[in-house]
Amino acid sequence: MYARRLIGLAAAVLAALAAFSPGSASADGRYGKQKVVYHINYTGAEGDKAYIRALRNVQNHITAVGRDNIEVKIVLHGDGVDLLKVAMTNDKLQAEVTSLKTQNTSFAVCNNTLTGRKIDPGKDLFEVFKEDIVPSGVAELSYLQGRGYTYIKP
Repeated sequence: MYARRLIGLAAAVLAALAAFSPGSASADGRYGKQKVVYHINYTGAEGDKAYIRALRNVQNHITAVGRDNIEVKIVLHGDGVDLLKVAMTNDKLQAEVTSLKTQNTSFAVCNNTLTGRKIDPGKDLFEVFKEDIVPSGVAELSYLQGRGYTYIKP
C-alpha cells in the first residue's frame, strides 16, 4: 500500500514538473491553439542552411505551442520549391520534412512555379503529392491569412 502511494506521488510530481518545464506550452496555456502559414520563396544558400534554419524555426514553434495545439502550412513558391528538390538527395532535409509532416504540418507547392520551371513533382520533389499542389503560392498565402492563419516569413 505504501509503495503504491509512493509510486503515485512520484508520478504526480514528474507530471507536474513536465507541465511547468521551460518551453512547455501547457504550463499556463499561454499560446492556445494556433494556425500559421510559413512562407518560403528563397534559396537554401550555401549548404542549404537557410532551408534548415526555416524548418528548425517551424519545429521550435511546434515545440513551444504543442503539436496538438498548432496547424502549420508551409507555402513554397519560386526558389522555395527547391527545398523539396534538394531534399531528394539531402538526408537532413528529408528527415526534417518527414518529421514535420508527422506533426500537423503540410507543404503547399505552387503550381505556377512547377509549370514555369518545368518541374515534375513526382520525380523532382521529395514526397509531393497531388493534394500538396496549389494553383498559386502567393494566392494561397492570402487565402490562408483570410482564414485566420498567422503569416510568418522565417
